[in-house]
Amino acid sequence: MYLCAKSRQENRYFTRPYNFSPMNTDKERIIRRYHQYLKLEKNASPNTIEAYRHDLERFISYLNEEGKDLFTPKLEDFQHFAAELYDVGIAPTSLSRILSGLRSFYHFLVLDDVLQTNPTELLEFPKRPKHLPDVLTVAEVDAMEACIDLSEQEGQRNKAIIETLFSCGLRVSELCNLKMSGLYLDEEFIKVDGKGSKQRLVPISPKAIKELKLWFMDRNQIDIKPEYQDYVFISYRRRQALTRVMVFYVIKSLAERAGIQKSISPHTLRHSFATALLEGGANLRAIQAMLGHESIATTQIYMHIDTTHLREEILNHHPRNRKK
Repeated sequence: MYLCAKSRQENRYFTRPYNFSPMNTDKERIIRRYHQYLKLEKNASPNTIEAYRHDLERFISYLNEEGKDLFTPKLEDFQHFAAELYDVGIAPTSLSRILSGLRSFYHFLVLDDVLQTNPTELLEFPKRPKHLPDVLTVAEVDAMEACIDLSEQEGQRNKAIIETLFSCGLRVSELCNLKMSGLYLDEEFIKVDGKGSKQRLVPISPKAIKELKLWFMDRNQIDIKPEYQDYVFISYRRRQALTRVMVFYVIKSLAERAGIQKSISPHTLRHSFATALLEGGANLRAIQAMLGHESIATTQIYMHIDTTHLREEILNHHPRNRKK
């Protein structure tokens, strides 16, 4: 896929945003329609729309440097663009996302009758390396919770965060957007706003419910800003919903305190949730529903994790493999 990229002393289109001029009002109007299409028809999240906008600006700046037009690119223009991104160190996963955004844009141009054919149809995406994410054992999750000082102001809140992530397998954005009105604790379910504004019901464990109820006693003491009254997890200092960055910091610092050497993030608890379910006998379809994956292929990464676990069990316990 990758063609030799031209050597450049500067890759200016990586840092300089594209500025629309009066000569580009048609382009601006079309791109606005594209953003509306993503929001209204594709139900894309604000984060996805912003990422696609940024990646499209990158490509426009690249085309400007090459003297090419946004509406007449050829397949090799995308290939050269991808090659230059690769040469400056963009990871295959990020590169796939960028190319996916461009394919989405040109698909929209065909739907909008701006173009007759999609120039990205034959574009090959980089192969993603098979990466098995780190997972935490129940003992490691317990060790992180044991490091929490419950006498500290944020202590009980942070413990409830750990339990909710591990019990429900939420994305960090789903945790930050979790609403009080979406909790059905008597029924042991919570309503989650997932990707693409899709909602799902996820079971929640009795232990997580207990930690949440203890957190609510502290939460009731906060003078929460009116527009954030319905959010479950609140920042003491800002008196509003926690950000993803803050949750990442909480998880990272607790893992360090517990002496865990793995690469830890809020997503690690999501992986740990799925792996624990699979090892406990849950089928992939059930895990897919609880994680909010659109495709079963996304969930199948946990099959690799489970296979590794099973192989270790066979080597350790099968009579043909046991060492005398």
